[in-house]
Amino acid sequence: MPSIAENLTAVEQRIAAACQRAQRPREDVLLVAVTKTRPLADVLALRELGIHDIAENRAQDVRDRAPSFPRDLRCHFIGSLQTNKAKYLPGLVTIVHTVDRVEIAAALNREWEKAPALPPLRVLLQFNIAEEAQKSGAAASDARELLARVREFPRLHVEGLMAMAPLADEAEASRPVFRALRELRDRLQQASGVALPVLSMGMSGDFEVAIEEGATMVRVGSALFV
Repeated sequence: MPSIAENLTAVEQRIAAACQRAQRPREDVLLVAVTKTRPLADVLALRELGIHDIAENRAQDVRDRAPSFPRDLRCHFIGSLQTNKAKYLPGLVTIVHTVDRVEIAAALNREWEKAPALPPLRVLLQFNIAEEAQKSGAAASDARELLARVREFPRLHVEGLMAMAPLADEAEASRPVFRALRELRDRLQQASGVALPVLSMGMSGDFEVAIEEGATMVRVGSALFV
């Protein structure tokens, strides 16, 4: 079995190659290591290898695991969030990728208002670009209203958009979804005048295509731990 270090080297090479194909600087793309279900030893190994951004997808796991993480790690929340679980996140996460309803934004804002010493919570708006019935995410047609409503919450800072592509055997099948998210972001920026620099898209099987289509964050788990 390859080590985490070997896997990380391979992932970094793939990211660099995709950036070169897209004529983008490597530093334009942030590697977020998805550490859900992985033991603390793996998180610490990634930290020793220079990874500072990790992701969890269950609020209860953030509550239970994040206090043990090195303090210089940035914990991203990438799972579906129930409003009654928002209370587990303040002080433990720096960005939530999955705001797809005003109710979620309101719950997060309430919790951050209880912790005024914390900086505003960075959030991404999640869209169900492929309109999959089983996937979370707002409809693209609701994007302008969702952006406007979430921006009303003083303790939240909207930085960009997030989407998940449908599972497919070929990475190329994800390209239309990633392209559509980028185009949605561009339209939102133009219509609202709000800068939305972050595009969180692409996972272990398709992150290279996501980078070619403009991803600034890629969420990679299994490719680091196989």
